[in-house]
Amino acid sequence: MDRAQKEKLVDELGQIFESSGVVVVAHYAGLTVAEMQDLRGRMRASGASVRVAKNRLAKIALEGKPCAGMGELLTGMTVLSYSEDPVAAAKVAEDFAKDNKKFEILGGAMGETILDRAGVEAVSKMPSREELIASIVGCIGAPASNIAGAIGAPASNIASILSTIEERGEAA
Repeated sequence: MDRAQKEKLVDELGQIFESSGVVVVAHYAGLTVAEMQDLRGRMRASGASVRVAKNRLAKIALEGKPCAGMGELLTGMTVLSYSEDPVAAAKVAEDFAKDNKKFEILGGAMGETILDRAGVEAVSKMPSREELIASIVGCIGAPASNIAGAIGAPASNIASILSTIEERGEAA
């Protein structure tokens, strides 16, 4: 890799560290190519990504970033999992770690907050952005449907009473 390629990679990593909702660092020594492809596929399906980079270049990219403290985690064969959604990459990494003992989560970062192993696990248990939006919409939608039902019910009651009165008047 020549100097220009390294500078480009450092810029890309810097953008990842700045724009990601969460970055998870893990050791991947011993994983087969098929297992790494499985990890990449799972990440892609949830809107997250995986990046393997030299630790030295990643540490350079971290300089001056809010999550610069994460540099301590970059030792050995590390892989970075990241997503804009603050939960997606952590969830997939946790699920993958359960299935693959060779994939060892070290920690990560969520904005300026540096996460240890337990922190990544806690983030993975949080509801995702889509789950939160669905629950909020459900809370907002329920009262509106109740109001519509309450407003519509008296009108139907009045209509049935009027039709009953009309039928009695015709019968008499």
